[in-house]
Amino acid sequence: MHGPTPSESSLHAPHAPLKEYYPDEKQRRGFVSDIFDETASDYDRIERMMALGTGPWYRRRALVRSGLAAGMEVLDVATGTGLVARAAASIVGQARPVLGVDPSFGMLRSAARPEGIVAVRATAEQLPFPAGRFDFLSLGFALRHMSDLGAVFGEFHRVLKPGGTVCILEVTRPEGAFARRALKTYMRLVIPALARVVSRHRDTPKLFRYFWDTIEACVPPEAVMATLRQAGFADVRRTVELGVFSEYTGRKA
Repeated sequence: MHGPTPSESSLHAPHAPLKEYYPDEKQRRGFVSDIFDETASDYDRIERMMALGTGPWYRRRALVRSGLAAGMEVLDVATGTGLVARAAASIVGQARPVLGVDPSFGMLRSAARPEGIVAVRATAEQLPFPAGRFDFLSLGFALRHMSDLGAVFGEFHRVLKPGGTVCILEVTRPEGAFARRALKTYMRLVIPALARVVSRHRDTPKLFRYFWDTIEACVPPEAVMATLRQAGFADVRRTVELGVFSEYTGRKA
């Protein structure tokens, strides 16, 4: 299944409503909020299992490659349990705290936040910060859960300083049919089956099935990059690791 091209999606939704989970676009945010709240206590454990323990190494590598450096003021959007924020804090040092925002009470309560990370409850569409505050903004593996990429990227552009960088980490469909089938089997069948054994909440397997379905339905990388440009970002680029992990970056002119 392929998502709409930029010209086909005036609302900039990352994917059409997934009716197995919620009936229409109006219900998307409520479904996403509820399932993350309910499964938050399982999230880090299943993520470590799914990434085979390589997550911290990859997140740090991707942030450095995108230009994050010591002393920068960082905002981590959809921070969840703080996985990307912790990687960012290890790079920028203690001079300034990494700020994280997330709409999920459950995720924020479950976060293991060391010194140097501060988190508040807020949505990506309405960031509670003044214009031009941050040097670097990250969004880790949550693009697929937004309701309007145009609105979100517009907020990203607003809160960044001139010359500031946006870095969006995401899992995207592999190009080859065999690789796509293999990843689908792993994420939609294997990981949910393992989650049923080790999770504390009955909806955790459903969350990880939903992850794959959003990956499969998401708009293509070209649409993400076009929407970043429409929001005002320059030097928009995509770096791909292992054919699956996409790093989208852009600079506020």
